[in-house]
Amino acid sequence: MTHDAARRAPAPAPATPARSLLPLILPALVVGVAASLLYVGVSVLAEKLQGVLWKDLPDALGIGRYSVFWMLVVLTATGVLVGLVVWKAPGHAGPDPATLSLAAAPMPPVVLPGLLVATALMLAGGPSLGPENPIIATNVALAFWLGRRLAPRMPGGLWAALAEAATIGALFGTPVAAALLISEALAGRQLKGLLWDNLFGPLTAAAAGAITTTLVAHPTFDLNLPAVGHPDWRDVLAALVVASTAAVLGMAAVYAFPYVHGAFSRLRHPMVALPVGGLVLGLLGALGGHLTLFKGLDEVAQLAQDPEGWTAGQFATMAVVKLAALLVAASCGFRGGRIFPSVFIGAAFGLCAHALVPAVQPALGVASGVLGMLLAITRQGWVSLFTAAVLVATPSIIALMCIASLPAWLLVTGRPQMQLHDDGTPVR
Repeated sequence: MTHDAARRAPAPAPATPARSLLPLILPALVVGVAASLLYVGVSVLAEKLQGVLWKDLPDALGIGRYSVFWMLVVLTATGVLVGLVVWKAPGHAGPDPATLSLAAAPMPPVVLPGLLVATALMLAGGPSLGPENPIIATNVALAFWLGRRLAPRMPGGLWAALAEAATIGALFGTPVAAALLISEALAGRQLKGLLWDNLFGPLTAAAAGAITTTLVAHPTFDLNLPAVGHPDWRDVLAALVVASTAAVLGMAAVYAFPYVHGAFSRLRHPMVALPVGGLVLGLLGALGGHLTLFKGLDEVAQLAQDPEGWTAGQFATMAVVKLAALLVAASCGFRGGRIFPSVFIGAAFGLCAHALVPAVQPALGVASGVLGMLLAITRQGWVSLFTAAVLVATPSIIALMCIASLPAWLLVTGRPQMQLHDDGTPVR
């Protein structure tokens, strides 16, 4: 390098002194623990209510737990109850969820009780959404509101970053997902200090949230599928094809999203749109079976317990029905996120590929299907790779997923996202 070129090269970012990072530790730990406890509390409450709705009540009435009649009744009633919350609760349980992403702007505290009630009802009643978006939004709002009052000298944006990282760590039971997501969000920004300096506080919060969830709830994402051995060219080809095809399937839902959302928006009132959405979800549940209900994590574990237990047609039906259910639930106004149901869709699609072509190993099919589906639905590259890899605890899967992500990403990047502007047009 010449002397002139050396002078033109940007100077490396100065490292942040330790005395500037130390004050972040206590707030990050507090936010991490609190965010995890709120997530676990809502989840436990929803599970208790789910047991009442889907076990105790039908058993007491002598009705099949997952009969067509009961699915229609419970999902329609869930739409009615969530519609009441959205209609009458202060703040209407937050903005239209179709316009929100994982990165949430702080909401007024008055919105949060309605949002949490709507989320718990949704999780218990069976719509195909996960807890991630509303729980992140709630934790961000609480951390921002309380932090600004208890420690006004700290930047407000820092509280939001701590809460978001803490909740992601709690949701996945590991801070790695939060670190990857934050690194992706920081890409292209002018950072003050080194990347690791900027990650220090959020990573501390994510670690606290993850370890709290692990100690309290003992979560696991490993599906215990047969390990992928030393990969060969057939495995590389299978990963490329399955991930890319799953991405195309996911993009079909993304392109349909504005139209389905627009159809429900024309119903105008939440007490119409949500019950109608619940009824449609009940019909889809009757078509796809009870495994296509709920957020999908427990159900995908049931699929993985017996990869040979369903035919290719049955796996394909579950994948398509679950994708349609995700599309309807996200369009009609239920409060929830799309990551966890996308995991079920991708896993069912990957097991369908295994059933069609036995040479596609179940673990490879599941990881590739989840990767492609998450890339299309979330547009979060690192989280998609991490989730696909963590489902299959095999070191060789990471290299295969990195290769498979390349064509799948080319299929989704620059195209509409599964998120809308306030006027109903898709975000790009």
